[in-house]
Amino acid sequence: MAIWQTVSYCSNSMGFENQDVEIKVISILKVLSDSPVPLGSRVIARHLKESGIELGERAVRYHLKLMDERGLTQLVGRRDGRVLTEQGLQEVKSARVSDKVGFAISRIELLAFRTTFDYENCSGLIPVNVSFLPKEKIKRALQVMKPAFEAGLCVSDLVAVAPEGEKIGELIVPPGKVALATICSIIVNASFLKAGIPMDSRFGGILEIRNHRPLRFVEIIYYTGSSLDPSEVFIRAGMTSVYKAAKSGEGRILANFREILADSRPIAEEVIIKLKKAGLDGLMLMGNTSETVCEIPVELNKIGVILMGGLNPVAVAVEEAGIEVESHAMSTIMDYQDLVRFHTLLS
Repeated sequence: MAIWQTVSYCSNSMGFENQDVEIKVISILKVLSDSPVPLGSRVIARHLKESGIELGERAVRYHLKLMDERGLTQLVGRRDGRVLTEQGLQEVKSARVSDKVGFAISRIELLAFRTTFDYENCSGLIPVNVSFLPKEKIKRALQVMKPAFEAGLCVSDLVAVAPEGEKIGELIVPPGKVALATICSIIVNASFLKAGIPMDSRFGGILEIRNHRPLRFVEIIYYTGSSLDPSEVFIRAGMTSVYKAAKSGEGRILANFREILADSRPIAEEVIIKLKKAGLDGLMLMGNTSETVCEIPVELNKIGVILMGGLNPVAVAVEEAGIEVESHAMSTIMDYQDLVRFHTLLS
């Protein structure tokens, strides 16, 4: 038995001594891959903590040394700043799927917890999706997104824009790109959480719209079994027709399905009203107790809730204008006060 355990521990894809170390290494690699500049152990530890991973500066230095030895990272300059090697970049791309399964639901829960938005005072941190667009095509992209915002096929018309090299939330805009932040439907999860309402996030999907009303889900991806955000998958696959839905009331859009306890409905409705007053209107439909919603069965004593996908306007830029967009759904949080109305970007 002891021999078998030793063999199984040494069979990790990167050659580290156990599974726990490998998972930590993958997390550090991900932090480095998201940064355009070399990072030291202190900064890496801070980024890991922001993502819900507790790993001290000394522990990060230990793992970086192991990663240097295996050719995944390399030291830059006299300080302890590290960058990824080509091998490290490949490892991030092909990191074990088993470590990624359930990532989507974990990200939802983490962002909901980190959100501090107060709808009474319209202040605090709010969850956003961030999309990187070619800077030479940003004006065209904003024009084609306009119908989606005007038709209300978004969580809110509040957005933020940042040029290359600047930060938007916790992300740095890469060279040659402009970042567009759109509010994520997780704002509803966060607001319900702070009001004491348990919410079960079940899946993201493609919702068919007919006569300007939600009809049925035609494609779904469950969060608990997904290593990717469903909205990103559907946009890349060209499965939406948001522009058509905005113009004619017939089409397929991004939407999310949640469930709440039936007894919490009065509080939930009150929260939704207050969110709307703050310019946040992510709710599409709230069903009745144990009633099927858009052909999706609902558990006993629960209510089905359909939320608007925050990346619907971005999907228009891809499907209608063919603009290459790199989207990061539910990627970060930013201050509500830094957001502006979409129409102000068009002037």
